Amino acid sequence: MSAFRHIGVLGAGAWGSALANVVARAGRRVTLWARDPRLAETIAQRRESPKLPGVRLEDSVAVTGTLDATDAAALLVAVPAQALRPVARALAPVLRDGTPAIACAKGIERGTGRFMTEVIAECVPQAEPAILSGPSFAADVARGLPTAVTLAARDETLASALAAALGSPTFRPYHSTDVRGVEIGGAAKNVLAIAAGIVAGRRLGPSAAAALTTRGFAELVRFGKAFGARPETLTGLSGLGDLILTCSSRQSRNFSLGIALGEGRSLEEAQRGKLVEGIFTASVLGEMANARGIEMPIAAAVAAVLDGRLDIDAAIESLLTRPFRAEA
Repeated sequence: MSAFRHIGVLGAGAWGSALANVVARAGRRVTLWARDPRLAETIAQRRESPKLPGVRLEDSVAVTGTLDATDAAALLVAVPAQALRPVARALAPVLRDGTPAIACAKGIERGTGRFMTEVIAECVPQAEPAILSGPSFAADVARGLPTAVTLAARDETLASALAAALGSPTFRPYHSTDVRGVEIGGAAKNVLAIAAGIVAGRRLGPSAAAALTTRGFAELVRFGKAFGARPETLTGLSGLGDLILTCSSRQSRNFSLGIALGEGRSLEEAQRGKLVEGIFTASVLGEMANARGIEMPIAAAVAAVLDGRLDIDAAIESLLTRPFRAEA
C-alpha cells in the first residue's frame, strides 16, 4: 500500500472527479488533472466539477491544469474512450517506467478496434496498463455511496496492490487478471443499454425489457468468449453487474439516450449535448463481431438505428421476427 502514496487522476469530468474523491477517501495523496487549464482553475476555486454539480471535492484533492505525472505512483485515466489516444500520447513523455496507468473508460476505439489497455500500451509503452470497470454511477461514487467494481491488470500482485490502494469501506475494488474480459463487459453493456432504453421508450413493457437484457447478456458472453474472456468475469461485476445497472436506470446516459430514441426523438435531440459512449462503440462492436462470425442481433440493430440504416420500428421487427430456436 505504501507504494501508492500519490495517485493521479487524468480527466476532471464527472467520473474523474468521483475517482479523485475515491482516492482521497482511501487516504492517498491525489492530484486531479483537467485538460483545460481554465476548467482546472474553476474546479479549484469552487471545489466541484461543472460535470458533477452539487458534489464537493474532498479538501485533500489537488487540482491542476498542467500534466505532470512524474511524481505519481499510479494514474487513473478517466477520459472518454475516443479521447484516450491523444491523452496517452501526451502522457508518454512524463510517465516514469513501470507506472500503472488504469483506464477508466468503457469503450472500444473507433477506427482501430483497440481496447483501452491496448491504446495505453501502444502510446505509453513504459506504462503498466490496467482497467477499472463495474456497476458505478459517478454521482453515487463521488458522494461515497457503497460501490463495488473490478480492477484488472495482467499481473495479479499489481492488481491486488492497486485494489488495496483504492479501496475503502464504501468503494470495494475486486481484483482480477482478466483484463480483456473486464474491458469487454464495460464496452458491450453500453450498446445493450441503448437497446434497453429503446424498449422502455417504446413502452414495450417489463417482460420485453427482461427478455432484451437476458438475450443481450447472451450476446455479451458470446463476444467475450470469442476474445478469450473468462466466464466468471462476464457473470461478475464488470459484466452482468454493470449490464443490470446500465439497463435499468435513467442515470445511465446510454439507457436515457435509448429512451429518447424510443420516444421518437432524433439522435441529436436524444444526446442533448452529452457524451454517450455507446454511440461510438456500437459500430465498432458490430464490425468486430462480424469479423469473427459472432451473432449479436441486438447490438447490430442498435448500430443500424444509430447509423440511420433502420428506424426504430424496423429494428424491433427485425428482432421479433428472427427464427425460433433453442435457447443457448
